[in-house]
Amino acid sequence: MDNIVDSLNNAYQDFVAAAANVLETKESSAAQKTVATDAALENFKQKWELFRVACDQAEEFVESIKQRIGSECLVDEATGSMAGKSGQSTGLPPISAVRLEQMSKAVRWLVIELQHGSGTAGGAAAHAHPSAPFDARFSEDTAQ
Repeated sequence: MDNIVDSLNNAYQDFVAAAANVLETKESSAAQKTVATDAALENFKQKWELFRVACDQAEEFVESIKQRIGSECLVDEATGSMAGKSGQSTGLPPISAVRLEQMSKAVRWLVIELQHGSGTAGGAAAHAHPSAPFDARFSEDTAQ
């Protein structure tokens, strides 16, 4: 995480320095278009793009952490780990972490198929057909 923060900070500092350079170059050339102002603008554009990339990477990192924390909380809730800690119960029987992971993977595959357009009525129906159990090893999947 420190690397991501340092990368973002460095990219920001470079971006600000490039913006200041553009302003200084324009001022020294009396606001005329010169080779120096063009070079300063090109450098500014490159630093802007690098800053955007650093921001995107930081955002991806934050999203991955949010998903990981959410998944861990979901697993704790589903497996009943939190019920013992908080003294509360959801009233639902806990499911195994392995089972939860299988369901999560199945949902991810369906989302991917839908995003790629192959999850049309026929494609989605093949996975979600009521007569085809999710996983025959689990009795709750085979009960219709």
